[in-house]
Amino acid sequence: MESESEVIKEKIHTEPILNDPRYITLLSVIVLIFTLLFWWCFSRRRHLRRSVLLTGLSDSGKTLLFVRLAYSQYRQTFTSMKENVEDYITSSKPLKIVDLPGQERLRNKFFDQYKNSAKAIVYVVDSVTIQKEIRDVAEYLYSILLDPVIQSNCPPLLILCNKQDQPMAKGSQVIKSLLEKELNLVRVTKSSQLQSVDSSQANSSAYLGKLGKDFEFSHLSCRVDVAECSANTSDDDNPVDMKSLQDWISKL
Repeated sequence: MESESEVIKEKIHTEPILNDPRYITLLSVIVLIFTLLFWWCFSRRRHLRRSVLLTGLSDSGKTLLFVRLAYSQYRQTFTSMKENVEDYITSSKPLKIVDLPGQERLRNKFFDQYKNSAKAIVYVVDSVTIQKEIRDVAEYLYSILLDPVIQSNCPPLLILCNKQDQPMAKGSQVIKSLLEKELNLVRVTKSSQLQSVDSSQANSSAYLGKLGKDFEFSHLSCRVDVAECSANTSDDDNPVDMKSLQDWISKL
């Protein structure tokens, strides 16, 4: 056990160091350096996320939207088997538009490849076939929203109701309501499957929305917008309407 005199001596030797202006300055510099390094890493990470991902099922019109955005023209398009990438310059910042394949056997592979760079996600929906394809549309959207990278980075999401120029197209608010109802059903199914595998995971973070409430997009931590557009035409009598998409991207 240390004697009282030894404790006093140690205190005497320690206090001058703690009160030394040079020691205080050095400590301040170290703290400043670590703070700057942290913010540099954080800013760099945010800077690296500058891709706008166009995703959704096949034949929803993603590739034509990509062509319209990237080249401002109409082109005949076909089902994508690989991603399409192009620079997109807004008034304030350069971005990349990435058109991801929508085929079931390809879409998860390409989404996993680009999700870390996502500054925003545009989920393209065919407004004409939405009722027929609602289960597939909702299940793919569910997998995107529940992806750990997406939940961590929380990029804004635009549900883009495409092909509004066609007479049988559903409006954006109808599509939003359909998706919320179907996502609620998908959530029940997925949660039951998870509970049957491991009941301890039933109330884990692998749950979309709020427990005990019907699913709504407003329950998500990321921003979700819904808009209408029409790119699937080369007819001058039915002009292209992509202003809502372009405005949304410009505000990112």
